[in-house]
Amino acid sequence: MTPRLIIAIVHSADMSEVAPVEGIVEEALPNTLFRVKISDQEGGLVLAYLAGKMRLHRIKVLVGDRVQLQLDPYGGRARITRRM
Repeated sequence: MTPRLIIAIVHSADMSEVAPVEGIVEEALPNTLFRVKISDQEGGLVLAYLAGKMRLHRIKVLVGDRVQLQLDPYGGRARITRRM
């Protein structure tokens, strides 16, 4: 009998548990990345990318727009989920 490879699947934190945060787009970067200033924090700048539905429906985000974000629980990037 040959040995079998067992792969453990680690589930990441569910994004629906994360509370939405508002911010203002400060800078537009290549590949639909944005530098967003978070409204709750004084100097909080975070790197954010567009959510899949916003790309699918071709919603444009410009510098100065207010957006709703979902922050990554691990402190990496944020996902832009809504343009306000």
